Amino acid sequence: MSRILNRIFLAVGIFSLLSCGCAKPAGKQEVLQSVYIAKKQLSLNIGESYKLDARPVPSMAVPPVWQWSSGDGKVATVSSEGLVTAVGAGTTEVVASYGKHKASVSVSVAAPDDIPAEGKVFNVTLEGADCSFADFAEYGVFVPGGESPISGVLVLQHGCGMEQFGITRPYDLQYQAFARKWNLAVVETALHGNCGIWHHPESGSAAALMKVLVNVGNRSGHEELGEAPWLLFGHSSGGHWVLAMLRDYPERIIAAVCYSAAWDPQWEYDTVAAKVPLLLRHAGPEDAPFANCQGTASHTFRKLRAMDAPVSLVYNVGQNHNLSYIRHMAIPFYEAALRQRLPLEAGGELRDLDPSLCCLADTTSFEIIRESDYAGDNSSVSGGKQAMCRFPDMECALKWKEYATTNDVADITAPDAPYALATENLAGGSVRLSWKAEADIESGISCFRVYADGILKARIPETGIYQTFDPNGDNTIPAHPEAMEAVLSGLSSSGAVLEVETVNGAGLASERTSLRMQ
Repeated sequence: MSRILNRIFLAVGIFSLLSCGCAKPAGKQEVLQSVYIAKKQLSLNIGESYKLDARPVPSMAVPPVWQWSSGDGKVATVSSEGLVTAVGAGTTEVVASYGKHKASVSVSVAAPDDIPAEGKVFNVTLEGADCSFADFAEYGVFVPGGESPISGVLVLQHGCGMEQFGITRPYDLQYQAFARKWNLAVVETALHGNCGIWHHPESGSAAALMKVLVNVGNRSGHEELGEAPWLLFGHSSGGHWVLAMLRDYPERIIAAVCYSAAWDPQWEYDTVAAKVPLLLRHAGPEDAPFANCQGTASHTFRKLRAMDAPVSLVYNVGQNHNLSYIRHMAIPFYEAALRQRLPLEAGGELRDLDPSLCCLADTTSFEIIRESDYAGDNSSVSGGKQAMCRFPDMECALKWKEYATTNDVADITAPDAPYALATENLAGGSVRLSWKAEADIESGISCFRVYADGILKARIPETGIYQTFDPNGDNTIPAHPEAMEAVLSGLSSSGAVLEVETVNGAGLASERTSLRMQ
């Protein structure tokens, strides 16, 4: 019995020693002294969000549940997790608190940028975690002036290596004139990195584009920019990207142009994609054969025409992978689609083409007929309907025929006349004459000619072209042309009549706009 009692006493003693060794000293508890937020000031654009992180001081094994609040919910709101969302222009304080302890962050929300009547270019650069698909990515976004909502976005996607030219086309006066006419934004990308990665939209390149559009929409006051439908333009690997976007986002695409699209994708398209007008261009067997550009165009054409899609095909004989005046065809092609497909009300769905307006064209004879007049079979053999191009309307089909047979589309109309002429007297009796002008949508601006009392006094620029584009990739030259002004001297009298005319890319002159000096 004594032996049993001794064992019991020994066990109790060991348990007591272990308990004393592991127990927390009485009275020592975790006590919050202050709240720490590393970010003291936060600047956001309307619609942007930022996650704040509050920490206890000293650190605690179980942090407090913070109470978040905003001083002005009309400027910024904050969630229970510290996510701050900018709502309207102004400043406010966002506070994290627990009991009597608190920390605050000053939040400034910028007002949307003022956009002049002629529009403004916004620039965005993504890198690091925001740019998994490239080393870094640049975006230039032209937003037209005025209060009308943005009806669509023209996205210009370059091919491999063409990012070296940077952002030029949002500054292109021809694209800007097109954008103002239809209330479009114009986006150009410059994706610096492996095109074998970014030409897959799922790499993050599609999500990045949409993020940029939301960002610029908030900065410009055009929140609808993030949801607006797209006109897509892609060269080479950019053309592959366009076809992948047609696969993934057909419901958002008004129309698309593929300029020597590469890598012959093997995927299938759904019925929504078969509603999108698509122009495919290639330069024959010599068009980057390693990338199978001819195969991409012809195989995509056959696949989508078998679905009765409005797809057209152009083989530019004598040109090459880069060389093409496709811009002169792309703009009227887009306009044909815009006329029929834009929603009848803001935010509505894209409309289907009107079959009564659609036309068919033979790719070898270039014969064009209205689809309603076609009496042949529906096959893909030569002369069958599936082997023929399908266009939104007759005007577009006729432009295609010209482009397919001549490699270009001629501009036969004069540009609009300059406007807003003004003078400024300079030292020595010289006069600075300034003006504004809308670029010709068909062919841009070649030069301006300035007259005094009917005598040619200046050409702007003195030599060369005011602004043009490189047909080897479509980038704009120069992106920033000289000012629309001329310094005149030796005028005959204070009442001289000054005149300015615009000359377009086809050499056609506008009517002269005049101003009599006072």
